[in-house]
Amino acid sequence: MIANYHTHTWRCRHADGTEREYVENAIKAGLKILGFSDHTPQVYPDGFVCRVKMLPSELEGYVNTVLDLKREYKRDIEILLGLEVEYLYTLWEPLLELLRPYPIEYMILGQHYLGNGVNVPYCGEPSGSAERLRQYYMQTREALATGKFLYFAHPDLLWYTGPDEIYEEEMTKLCRFCKEIDIPLEINLLGVREDRNYPGEHFWKIAAREGNSVIYGSDAHHADHVYSPEVIAKADRFLLRCGIPRERLIEVI
Repeated sequence: MIANYHTHTWRCRHADGTEREYVENAIKAGLKILGFSDHTPQVYPDGFVCRVKMLPSELEGYVNTVLDLKREYKRDIEILLGLEVEYLYTLWEPLLELLRPYPIEYMILGQHYLGNGVNVPYCGEPSGSAERLRQYYMQTREALATGKFLYFAHPDLLWYTGPDEIYEEEMTKLCRFCKEIDIPLEINLLGVREDRNYPGEHFWKIAAREGNSVIYGSDAHHADHVYSPEVIAKADRFLLRCGIPRERLIEVI
């Protein structure tokens, strides 16, 4: 693993450590590219505040910190300024307007909530709702069709507990669309580390069959999680178990 595009900062309120610590750990691990992609702020209506994202007022500080480190460490590692973004229907244009003044280099799609993201359940909560599954497919497809995203982070985050055949139908459509538009799918190493519901074998066996390209993302919320050989080895075994050939694993985009 020579590049990680999925790195958070303390601003999301569920990560710790300084940005410098993440950079130093990445250099020690031999990474060539470290992309910061903290949870993007959203311009929510009626003063709603999401407890797992930075505030719009914190965006400038985030940008300046990453750009300063990019200049300071330019001889040691390539640092990229990115964001992990949710596609929330009526909030999409206001978000683009908020981001327009800043030199954001990439965005990854991380869909944690559906609709407009206000007072709705987290996608990682178990549910047997086929309608929720179908909405996840439609909303993420619409997001990726904008052409704004580098890759799809934890595409299997939605935890569906209903009939396998319904999951198979919806996620096959999603994998085929991602293959069609050449969007890599992320094996989320935080999920691997913590044995979450993702990465899930059912989803990745579909991706194996459909020929999707794959990328590892550390989803680092602590500096020592930027790179972990033990977690990488566990992810490698998962790839093998799902039937995904190593040559489909993208290291640098």
